[in-house]
Order: sequence, then C-alpha cells, then structure tokens
Amino acid sequence: MSELIAKTVIDRKLAEIVAPVIEDMGFELVRLRLMGGNTHTLQIMAERPEGGIEVDECAAISNAVSAILDVEDPLVDAYVLEVGSPGIDRPLTRLKDFSTFEGYNAKIETVDLIDGRKRFKGVLAGLEGEEVLINIEDKGKEVTVGLQFDWLADAKLVMTDELIEEMLKARKLAGTLNEENFDYIETEESEEQ
Repeated sequence: MSELIAKTVIDRKLAEIVAPVIEDMGFELVRLRLMGGNTHTLQIMAERPEGGIEVDECAAISNAVSAILDVEDPLVDAYVLEVGSPGIDRPLTRLKDFSTFEGYNAKIETVDLIDGRKRFKGVLAGLEGEEVLINIEDKGKEVTVGLQFDWLADAKLVMTDELIEEMLKARKLAGTLNEENFDYIETEESEEQ
C-alpha cells in the first residue's frame, strides 16, 4: 500500500486486510498502527470521504474489522482494537492529505536524511506529482522543499488556533459537531489466540 504511510510490514499487511472492509462501509482508512506493550494495541483511524466520523460509526467499523481479523487471523497475540477519528491535529498519511491541508502548518519526518535533516516544520504547499511541498524557514529565508511521498516516515498537522477554528467551522457546517463524537475511540479486546 504505497498510498498510505505505514511504518512496519505488519502495519501494511493489516492495512491491506482492513482497508477494503472500511471502504465498503463508506469510510476511508486514515492510519493503522500496531503498538506493542503488555498487550498489543491495534489503532485504526478512519473518516468519511468528506471528513468526520460519529461514535456509532466507529463502533460499526470496530465490529466489522474484528470480524475480518478473526477470519484472516494475522495476529498471533491478543490485542486491543481502538477505532477513532484522526482528530484536529491529525496525522497526514495519504498523498491526498497534503493537498487537502495545503496552507496549514505541519511537521514532516523522513526515513533518511534529506540535505542534512530528517525533520521539516512549515506550511504545506500542496503536491507536485508524488512530491510533497512544504515551505520552511532556512537561514532566515522561506524556501519550498519537495519531499517524495515514499521518503516520509511520519507527518501530522500542527495544532494552531487557525486550524482549530477551521475544523470546528467545518464540523458545524457538516452538522457533526457534538460532545459525543469529539475524538472518540472505541475499544474492544480480542480473545486470546
């Protein structure tokens, strides 16, 4: 899945299994991460194509993903499944995210050093083919840096007053702003394998 930033091979494998299920339900997979600890946590972020997600929709996705994971059985150990929204300071994991959020502040980290650095913080300037553009400060001047999407290890929006205001305005217009669906996470524990 080269269209989604996935840190590990198992994340990519799991994304290939769950993305079609989520898409068939009318949603998009934003991010999937399997995190370690005493009990593994499989974190899934999803949303409608136009943005936003409701509490009951997270629960429905959780049930559907649980069912396919029980059938496919890709995980040996027990895990906790969390399904939620990407939130306001959302991760940028798909190529289209960098176009959608053009003009907003973001932090981008690359896998390898690019011109002596791995971390870039600035204003997203859209896309040029498969290259993510970001305006950064370099030696007191603003420059536009192009980073190939395949080079990215991590990217997310930076929380600003402007971002909060825009996201709240968008949710209010969409009629999805209420206390119940603000960054909700549905949790369910799998049976021991």
